[in-house]
Amino acid sequence: MEDTLRVKDRILVTKWRPGPFDLRRGDIVVFKDPGGWLDSSLEPEPTGIAAVWTNVLTFTGLLPEDAGEHLVKRVIGLPGDTVTCDPDEGVVRVNGAALDEPYVKPGTNSCRNGWSIDIPEGRLWVMGDNRSNSADSRAHLGDPGGGTIPEANVVGTAFVVVWPLSHWDGLGNPYPDFDPDAAAAQ
Repeated sequence: MEDTLRVKDRILVTKWRPGPFDLRRGDIVVFKDPGGWLDSSLEPEPTGIAAVWTNVLTFTGLLPEDAGEHLVKRVIGLPGDTVTCDPDEGVVRVNGAALDEPYVKPGTNSCRNGWSIDIPEGRLWVMGDNRSNSADSRAHLGDPGGGTIPEANVVGTAFVVVWPLSHWDGLGNPYPDFDPDAAAAQ
């Protein structure tokens, strides 16, 4: 998710999406690994003071019990969408409308290999902002679900970076009102 997020950034997540409000294209979501997305060589369990600190944060709700099982990506496709990328054009399209993606890390490539996917009901297409170094939906096209993740795996949406203080910043949605069908018709 670089440069939007940096290694060791701490984010706050709201459970309002999904929940009372629907997910939107552009939302940054935290989701449980749908299976095989995370490296099997996870970090070792903390010991000593680090273990105590982890237990305190978990007890107070500031750290989820299963924090090591989560990923952070941006929602690109919603159920019913068709998401495509032509390597010659280099533009991600949703239902034929090109996405303006100001959050993508400069110099990265979204469409190294072309692809097209129809997003099934109950599933999402997610991509990292550092497209050349993100094992996102594109890297899992051959998995069950064709690279999509279950909506039910979404824990919530990230809305602010809170730590370190020098990185404090809101994580707003770049296009909360984007309607790809209307944009494609223009």
